[in-house]
Amino acid sequence: MVDTGGELPLATERLDDLFFQDPQGLFARLRSSAPVTPVITPEGIRVWLVTRYEDVRAALADPRLAKDWVTHMTPDDFDINVDPVQAYLDQHMLNLDPPDHTRLRRLVVKAFTPRRVAALRPRISAVTGELLDAMADGPAETDLIEAFAFPLSVTVICELIGIPVDDRESFREWSGTLLSSRGTREESRAAAVEMYEYFTHMVAERRQSPADDLLSALIAARDSGDSLSEHELLSMVFLLLVAGHETMVNLIASGVLALLTHPAELRRLRDNPSLLPSAVEELLRYANPLNHATERFTLEPVTIGDAIIPAKEWVMLATSSANRDASRFADADRLDVGRDASGHVGFGHGIHYCLGAPLARLEGEIAFGMLLSRLPGLTLAVPESSLRWRPSSLIHGLEVLPVRLR
Repeated sequence: MVDTGGELPLATERLDDLFFQDPQGLFARLRSSAPVTPVITPEGIRVWLVTRYEDVRAALADPRLAKDWVTHMTPDDFDINVDPVQAYLDQHMLNLDPPDHTRLRRLVVKAFTPRRVAALRPRISAVTGELLDAMADGPAETDLIEAFAFPLSVTVICELIGIPVDDRESFREWSGTLLSSRGTREESRAAAVEMYEYFTHMVAERRQSPADDLLSALIAARDSGDSLSEHELLSMVFLLLVAGHETMVNLIASGVLALLTHPAELRRLRDNPSLLPSAVEELLRYANPLNHATERFTLEPVTIGDAIIPAKEWVMLATSSANRDASRFADADRLDVGRDASGHVGFGHGIHYCLGAPLARLEGEIAFGMLLSRLPGLTLAVPESSLRWRPSSLIHGLEVLPVRLR
């Protein structure tokens, strides 16, 4: 047991450019040598990184690891100044604890039930078909993210929430800036202010003219006499838009890359489309679009693995590492579209389990299924070694994915 009740161990690892390009390399090394260890984030913040499956899954459901830093932390507990606008948008249910988390999740979860999500299949299929038609009629080489992954994911979530798809390039720029580990504080603040002003305008507009969409439903939400405050409403829309499109963009792009670089599994899936549900789960495990869950902090000293983490320490649970832990998944670094990948933590675990999981699964099945059937000649247009990953410790997503269609 590593007793850290006295002097804290030094953070010898940094989440830097090498980590962005090969997070699994660091994760594999830490799983075997230091599965619970302090590291320095790109922003210069010290956090405890947890990398083994058993530890990560247990910690995801541990109430002693809190999310609501506004309630439990003081400015002296932070290593950096927190911008008030970003803090305002960040106070959504993913960053809250019960009972507030429970109340807010209850108000929005009805939009993501399997039955409600299944009703979206025709529209998702239609959007997917339109994008594939445009790709087939276009140049022989294209960026799959620009032509397919981004417009599909952002269109689906924008239509669900009820915000104009025409503004999608703004969403992309704002989201990319806020999730980047290389942007300046001024750039992040500017993006946050623009998003705040945009969402404030959209909420006011929808109050005047309600529609059949999630934003109107949230404005009118009532549950046991409760409702969303203006702050909670804006934060909720921010979460749904950013999380809803970022994860799907990266799942589709990273999933396609995984299949193109594993031709035997690609052929297997093309020959047997009934494997699509298991293939989506395997791609969520193997090519997880998030390196880690959003940060938590300890309310009291907490034992994880062989380490005792003191109170008020930041903890980062590496879900992507847990999904490659050979103690849970046999031959974990091998892509197997027929694998039983149940139990992966790509959607998290516990009370913060991703409420959009049914939508992500449906969208993934449609996107991969139609893409592989409509574009049988799809190949990488560049060497895999030339591809670059976005400079983000949270998001594991490609900057571009050049492909040949025929």
